[in-house]
Amino acid sequence: MNDGFGPVLDEAPPAARAPRWIAINTHPHREPLAIANLGRQNFAVYCPMERRRVRHARRTQDVRRPLFPGYIFAEAPPDLAAWRPILSTLGVRAMVRAGDRPAFIDDAFIRALRAREIDGIIARPLVPYAIGQQVRLNGGPFDGIVATIIEMDARDRLTLLMSLAGQNVTLKLNTANVRSA
Repeated sequence: MNDGFGPVLDEAPPAARAPRWIAINTHPHREPLAIANLGRQNFAVYCPMERRRVRHARRTQDVRRPLFPGYIFAEAPPDLAAWRPILSTLGVRAMVRAGDRPAFIDDAFIRALRAREIDGIIARPLVPYAIGQQVRLNGGPFDGIVATIIEMDARDRLTLLMSLAGQNVTLKLNTANVRSA
């Protein structure tokens, strides 16, 4: 019951409520440290991972990286008094808050992320284009010209090869600027 002067309290008993989660900001590249230390304190912790291609010293390899770098999720205990240990946990920088209270994330969001996991990695949506595919340019001075995709990167940029005035020309465009030929 709310008389207009205090915070609105959830009337449902704790067992009837769906789990709520909070976002925790970690120190740079310290997500595993924060996860391990929060796990020792019996917090249920989740860090969605994705596969990224990394190039270093002329070598390319696929590595697991956090989907949200610098952030992990922890299941919220029913009582808010248990939040102080999180703030002093090694690897944790801060907790995402709304004012002085934790900002809660609905369990449906976490379940949706987990539903997209394959072998612990969040599956990326299907890419609508493939290397070697012919596409038609949208808008601009080259509107309607057909080009061939020769390279794609993780940021939705395509490197295209097109013939212009008898010369082969490459250009980089966002996937929003092309359509299937």
